[in-house]
Amino acid sequence: MPFVPTSTLTLHVQRSGAAAAPPLVFLNPLGSDLRVWDDVAGHLAAGFQIIRYDLRGQGLSDAPDGEYTLADHVADLAGLLDVLGLGTVSLAGCSLGGLVAQAFALTHPERVGRLALLDTLPRIGSVASWTERKAQVQEHGLAALAPELTRRWFAPGYFATHAEDAHGYTTLLARTPPTGYLGSCAALRDADLTDRITALTAPTLLLCGEEDVSTPPDACRALAHQLGAEFGLIAGAAHLPMVEQPQAVAERLLTFLQPGQSRLERGMAVRRQVLGAAHVDRATAQATDLDRDFQQFITEYAWGGPWSRGHLDTRTRHLLTLAILTALPREHELELHVRATLNTGVTPDDLREVFMHVAVYAGVPVANRAFAIAKAVLREEP
Repeated sequence: MPFVPTSTLTLHVQRSGAAAAPPLVFLNPLGSDLRVWDDVAGHLAAGFQIIRYDLRGQGLSDAPDGEYTLADHVADLAGLLDVLGLGTVSLAGCSLGGLVAQAFALTHPERVGRLALLDTLPRIGSVASWTERKAQVQEHGLAALAPELTRRWFAPGYFATHAEDAHGYTTLLARTPPTGYLGSCAALRDADLTDRITALTAPTLLLCGEEDVSTPPDACRALAHQLGAEFGLIAGAAHLPMVEQPQAVAERLLTFLQPGQSRLERGMAVRRQVLGAAHVDRATAQATDLDRDFQQFITEYAWGGPWSRGHLDTRTRHLLTLAILTALPREHELELHVRATLNTGVTPDDLREVFMHVAVYAGVPVANRAFAIAKAVLREEP
């Protein structure tokens, strides 16, 4: 369900990834919404149950009138986890989202397994700076201020190499509900965890864009040192590194959130996500001394290799796999992977386009056979 009523308000939520995997919750910055995590979530979908939501006052979540507090944001997150039936989760938050993550981890330490903080601090800005920001928004409106404010979000090179994306995020900020933006400005004005931050107990990673001027790298590095946490500098990024350098961020998150996980373990998680737990359990149970080593080999070097690399999301990798299996042809494996489309979001329309494309580049006969296999498999589904 995309809209989740909690005890405090209704939140816009998106869930993706592997339902049985460890839960990972993303928290967005001020003036944005859950879409800033799209690319990172895609990279990590194979190994996590991913929950993204719009903070109160942002995106499609409720935007109550009045000033918000950091405690309001913490209560929203606690309520969301309660409704979703989630106990302990890992949190990844940027800027305001990172401040909420810090406060939640301090308030509910038993519910946070690992904590990833991007371009955030225990105190962001000052009372004077947020008071001034509120006054500017009230006088001029977000639409007028958005072009200047987003200059602080991205490294200068991003506007040259991703002009359309930068324009889109400027529009996103401009269309943020004014009540929500002003409400969270008040929360940022009053929020100061400086005296409490050393009480954090969850293993913590701090990432910072090398060109961030809002929460500068030196300040983030100092916080990491204070906490005894890992620190990573993201090159070619400013305040929103998950938008500017999603692969780099995803790789750092993956290493931090799955410490010590072997390629075999990672591969088994992805294999179960794509092919389904029942199929993998069946194949594992039926393995004998003849093929047991082979089963481990494909799990480790196929599923734990290219399928787990990130960069391309699971759905895209599955489309590539379907095209290759059609073209070769590998009919038994194609049947298996058509059945697995239920787990990866590949639709019958996607299959049609894959087979049409293969018909041009690999031949009509193999595409014709693929259509026949897909029709037979899809007729099995309820």
